[in-house]
Amino acid sequence: MKKFFVFIFLLSCHLSYAQAPVQRLVSSFDRLLGDEQAKYAVTSICVLDAKTGKQLFGKNENTGLATASTLKTITAVTAFSLLGKDFHYQTIVGYSGSIGSDGILKGDVIISGGGDPTLGSWRYESSKEGLILNQWVTAIKAAGIKKIEGRVIGDDHLWGAQSTPDGWTWQDMGNYFGAGPSALTWRENQFSIKLRAGNSVSVIKTVPVMPYLTIVNELKSGSAGSGDNAYAYVSPLGNIAYLRGSWATDIQKAGIAVALPDPAFEAAFRLQDTLEKAGISISATPTTSRQLSAAKLPVPEIQQKLSTVTSPSLSEIIYWMNKKSINLYAEHLLKTIAWKSGVAATTSNGANAEINYWAAKGIDKHAMNIIDGSGLSPATRVTTYAMASILFQAQHEDWFSDFYNSLPEHNGMRLKSGTINDVSAFAGYYTADNGSKYIIVININNYSGDKINPKLFRVLDALK
Repeated sequence: MKKFFVFIFLLSCHLSYAQAPVQRLVSSFDRLLGDEQAKYAVTSICVLDAKTGKQLFGKNENTGLATASTLKTITAVTAFSLLGKDFHYQTIVGYSGSIGSDGILKGDVIISGGGDPTLGSWRYESSKEGLILNQWVTAIKAAGIKKIEGRVIGDDHLWGAQSTPDGWTWQDMGNYFGAGPSALTWRENQFSIKLRAGNSVSVIKTVPVMPYLTIVNELKSGSAGSGDNAYAYVSPLGNIAYLRGSWATDIQKAGIAVALPDPAFEAAFRLQDTLEKAGISISATPTTSRQLSAAKLPVPEIQQKLSTVTSPSLSEIIYWMNKKSINLYAEHLLKTIAWKSGVAATTSNGANAEINYWAAKGIDKHAMNIIDGSGLSPATRVTTYAMASILFQAQHEDWFSDFYNSLPEHNGMRLKSGTINDVSAFAGYYTADNGSKYIIVININNYSGDKINPKLFRVLDALK
């Protein structure tokens, strides 16, 4: 009997301790709801027991909200599930036509894009721009090519002509974070514009030099301390970039990063420039498969392969996607999900494949109104309960450690953050000092003012 009472006492203590964080969470979330910044907002939270999946606390957890970049958690988990952590992309360079005994290629050099978002990226040793260009030039020289009577073609036809996902805003899509996916992506589809602050804002140069792009500078000088409010407006496949907004007179930044309007053309342009510097002349200007198709001209195919570039693994791609919240990578993964599902590689097909995959695993498809892969679209709506449920299921997969390690640390927790206009969200995992494990998704839409994140963290501190 004595042992029985000791057992009951210990059990009651355990239950009391387990309830305490949840009770604190209820109070801290209520304080957030009463905050002036949340007065006109929709605020949602879902906290699950990571070991059992039981919901410990939820509020508005079945209301669909704009996710911002927390959507990348769903994109990543789906990609791991459908593609595998060791999935790689491949880019092939080859030529059409024939090489004469004099070393003249009567045909075209073709870069055939295979959807690699890292081609030319500075984030990986194996993908850096200079290394890739040298590899291609070396392969072309090794084939005996000394002169090209033809073109360098960037072949991006694999994923069709639409690069920008539906639902993205005009203000976003000309800037580096709004760079759209392409079957032939190059240097993360961005370049830099160097600016000088003063009574007026001057454009110093672009890096690299972009001779085929016209820059129209409409920037205004901003007051000291106002920071970077400069935006580039560049239409996909266009050749004019408008700079609008303000640039503070005391700003320390060197410039802004801008989206490439035509990544396949940029890749072809850089290869042609490198070949010419290496002494291999080319008779025509670079072009792309899209430009040729638009002009109703035939698009040649590779007849002889010269070089294959293999991307880093999916695990490595997702690591940087989540650590640096790279929208481009997420959009590539969503198109890849469609492509590898055997349908046209469109954003909407990828989103449908993603939704159907999770619906088959018991998650209500109506809780996932997914428009893009990155969450940059404000039209994307997902409930915090659906996102938390996906994060719960991810724990049981053999790739989970790779996914978990990709999540940044915020407030002492492993959380993917998300921020777009008047939206702030966090999604991920937390292990308390006592060993309790939690899955957390918190999201606020349409809040007022700024610096809302410390208040969200104060809610989550209840679990500590």
